[in-house]
Amino acid sequence: MTKIDVCKVTCVHEEKVDRIKADIEGKDTMSAAKIFKALADDTRIKIAYTLSIEEELCVCDVSSIVDCTVATASHHLRLLRNMGLAKYRKAGKLVYYSLDDDHVREIIQTAFSHLEEGKHLETS
Repeated sequence: MTKIDVCKVTCVHEEKVDRIKADIEGKDTMSAAKIFKALADDTRIKIAYTLSIEEELCVCDVSSIVDCTVATASHHLRLLRNMGLAKYRKAGKLVYYSLDDDHVREIIQTAFSHLEEGKHLETS
């Protein structure tokens, strides 16, 4: 069986390859991969999406929205915070979380926008 998703001949475009390899060497690809790994969990992506809609939510609200225990929500929020994707503040006995910055919000919203675009193409 012939694979159709590979080149049938080897042809390396060295100028492009060299330019891109040099660029990649200057990037912290492991840290970028960790961001996507943190978001690869269904509960965490729900939490991140929730925080992309609402600027700030307390742990109890997040727990209620994603249908998990407060302890589970807290665990996932802490992981997002440790990965630099979320931040928190304490207000008396409450702890409020928000996304770390607009870059994180854009990643989340772009992912869901991409999915919606794909659904549109499937139904056309």
